[in-house]
Amino acid sequence: MPTHAARSVAFVLFLWLLPLTAQAQQPFVTDDADVTAKGKFHLQVSDEYDLLQRALYPAKTQNTTNVELDYGLWRGVEVGFAPPLLALHSSRVVSPQTVFGVGDSTLHVKYNFLKERRGSRWPAMTISAVVQFPTGNQAKQLGTGLTDYYLNGILQKSVSAKTKLRLNGGLLFAGNTINGLLGIRTRGRVFTGGGSLVRQFTKRLDLGAELTGAVTSNFQLSKGQLQTLIGGNYELHKGLTFDFGLVAGRFRASPRAGAQLGFSLDF
Repeated sequence: MPTHAARSVAFVLFLWLLPLTAQAQQPFVTDDADVTAKGKFHLQVSDEYDLLQRALYPAKTQNTTNVELDYGLWRGVEVGFAPPLLALHSSRVVSPQTVFGVGDSTLHVKYNFLKERRGSRWPAMTISAVVQFPTGNQAKQLGTGLTDYYLNGILQKSVSAKTKLRLNGGLLFAGNTINGLLGIRTRGRVFTGGGSLVRQFTKRLDLGAELTGAVTSNFQLSKGQLQTLIGGNYELHKGLTFDFGLVAGRFRASPRAGAQLGFSLDF
């Protein structure tokens, strides 16, 4: 097998087989198998400030404010909507230096069809379908002008009483993964994968780490996405957490470095 193809296959296998971590979805990119209870709402608000890869110069930074509202439609089924706000900052050689506005919004349906049970070796299993609508201004690079269709599978297993492992594997059928200046620009199928591992250190504090990535259907790693996040959440009171994380990435589609702060609320 040619060296390039071997590295591509190894990269994809690594994403799928990597042990993952997380206990709550935010601040992690890796999704959890849990869904919002029937008739209840779940709100996630976060702000992430990223330094962009030098390959994107004269663009220098991207600030993304995500607001996601989820609702428990039926038992085991939730729907959610997320309209992001983006602020893109470039070098002085570009005018205007800063562009601000709404990005491309997402609508998802998430179905938890198998729960984890004590004494069983089976993990919790969930599937989600996502549609991203072109609500951002394409001329200002806030949107792509495309409608994206994405399917994601989620496995979640307790490896101990205080530690959870999560694994995601997904496929973008059409569109691309771009959010502002970050993401894979190639149209068509994109394979995504990632994992997170989160441990409860105290009754209120959870900490974990994750690795996530994406590659195009022709496995061009230079156009792919690979990033890691270390972070967690602190419970302020029941149903409300303060979420935080540090991000580092490689390749053009990922941030070079970043930081995220936010909160999650059940009501």
